[in-house]
Amino acid sequence: MTGVFRRFSAAFWTANFAELLERAAYYGVFIVITLYLSRILAFGDIEAATIAGVFSGLLYFLPTFAGAYADKIGFKKSLLLAFSLLSLGYLGLGLLPTFIESAGLAQYDFETTFTGLQNSGFRYAILPVMLLIILGGSFIKSVITGTVSLETSEKNRATGFSIFYTIVNIGAFSGKTIVKPLRDAMGNVGLIDISFFSAGMTVLALIAVFFFFKPSVQQREGKSFNEIWIAFTKVLGNVRLIVLILIITGFWMVQHQLYATMPKYVLRMAGESASPSWYANVNPLVVFTTVGIVTSLMKNRSALFSMTVGMFIMPVSAFCMAAGNLFGADMNIVGLHPIAFMMIVGIAFQGLAESFISPRFLEYFSFQAPKGEEGLYLGFSHLHSFLSSIFGFLMSGVLLDKYCPDPLKFGGRTAEWQAASAHAHYIWYYFGGIAFISAVALIIYGKVARKKE
Repeated sequence: MTGVFRRFSAAFWTANFAELLERAAYYGVFIVITLYLSRILAFGDIEAATIAGVFSGLLYFLPTFAGAYADKIGFKKSLLLAFSLLSLGYLGLGLLPTFIESAGLAQYDFETTFTGLQNSGFRYAILPVMLLIILGGSFIKSVITGTVSLETSEKNRATGFSIFYTIVNIGAFSGKTIVKPLRDAMGNVGLIDISFFSAGMTVLALIAVFFFFKPSVQQREGKSFNEIWIAFTKVLGNVRLIVLILIITGFWMVQHQLYATMPKYVLRMAGESASPSWYANVNPLVVFTTVGIVTSLMKNRSALFSMTVGMFIMPVSAFCMAAGNLFGADMNIVGLHPIAFMMIVGIAFQGLAESFISPRFLEYFSFQAPKGEEGLYLGFSHLHSFLSSIFGFLMSGVLLDKYCPDPLKFGGRTAEWQAASAHAHYIWYYFGGIAFISAVALIIYGKVARKKE
């Protein structure tokens, strides 16, 4: 183990430590972001989903541009700026409800409901707070991955990135794990306190970067904003690539329901004792344990074939999630409510599908780029996540409002709410349909692409 540590620079380990803390901070907040927006700030399902979707989408779209600026000012300054913005943003998420209440703008009974904010413009103060997190977060992906690349050699780069992706998964896992005990101990107040946990993580990362991050390359020339914008317009003009991005967007629209729909759906249908943040951890666990096996099985198959297999697994995932509502509500499966149990099964299938799709998508995407421009094109390889965040979250809000509305809207009229949510599982049929159409579209795409080749 000591040999592994000595193989990499102090800057490499500091960057990875900062990434661990940042991922824990981000996923701790993101897994409950729609709950926070609805339960604390009184946004309806559609409004909460729209805000969360734009938030997530911009975090996928902006890193390429932020990376260009980071090259100019240097990685250390960029990380100090990023973690300062993140710390202020997460702290703002935690302090905003207290400020609103102390100013007499709303009254909270955090265990049940709130009053005074439903028709108040003050709740939109959350938007500049979330903008701080977006701006700070947009630097992290490009700077940390850039540091891993620059602080490794050809000999140990593969090991370096393997360590990096392991760190990412550990951070994501730990951030989502902390949510459940906070909610159990403090009810809806836990949705606020997770923000203070996240702020603590990013402040710790800020301190680590300030004292210990000494990169071997202080700054790079990199690409100008104009060059990146030209590359972006080239990607948009590549019809073949755009069609592929739109097809893969269907997969990610379903995948994003892990954060958009699942937390509210599970708590409303299986009860407040359910643990959506823990169920979400099944996804990275399955990816971590299966991606190596899947990659080995698919090594002699084309990237499109592997991606198609994964795409056809996604409808299975969605229909498993729907199946939980078809069991009796009083049924118990290995100590879990049937909706919770089938949600876990569906999330496991999601993780398996991701193992078939994600690694090979980047490979295939890079081959579509003009020679010598692979790097710039790969900077926009997450356009599908930008689109799927916005459309997937917005669709989630509409479907939740229609088929699984917030019980608070019914003022304790349980029978009315039960009637309104009787077909809550229809939500997953919609996403299963999107996944199936995307899978068929990918087959057609592959056949057309092979003819042109």
